[in-house]
Amino acid sequence: MDDYGDIRDRLLARRDELATRLERIKANLTTRRSADSAEQAQELENAEVVDALGNETRREMSQIAIALDKMAQDTYGICDDCGTTIPLARLEVHPLATRCIQCASAAEASHRH
Repeated sequence: MDDYGDIRDRLLARRDELATRLERIKANLTTRRSADSAEQAQELENAEVVDALGNETRREMSQIAIALDKMAQDTYGICDDCGTTIPLARLEVHPLATRCIQCASAAEASHRH
């Protein structure tokens, strides 16, 4: 688990960034709307984009929580598909990786077909 200290620190920092972003998104979505109908249409379109950003932020926060939980359980860095160890170099580049390169490539290939 000591091998993952830097990764854990990066994940915690990212989680904090995302929490701040999510608070801003929530504040943006709860602001009063304009009385002008043309302006309301633009605000509604903007709100849809902001809501999509919020969903993406929540998804990434969930992935971070899973990775941190796996670290706590000493299961971080183990491929979800085949059970082999995911190389540290891969995790340093992609800390939310849940699959080794081979399984990730196979999953990607199956999605293309």
